[in-house]
Amino acid sequence: MRKTGHARSTVYLMVERGLLPKAVKISERASAWPESEIDAINAARIAGKSEPEIRELVTSLERQRAAYA
Repeated sequence: MRKTGHARSTVYLMVERGLLPKAVKISERASAWPESEIDAINAARIAGKSEPEIRELVTSLERQRAAYA
């Protein structure tokens, strides 16, 4: 939430809309996002990318994550 500047509810809404990747489960009761993914999305927003372009980026980031799993 700190890196996105959004409230918790907005972060999860953005995940639902495909504008942020799904969180990674880091323990039984905790989830988080890789900092590099949030940085990439923030950079895309700063660069003025559209929502469809950001959705493509999110899809790409999630594919990359899956390749390392």
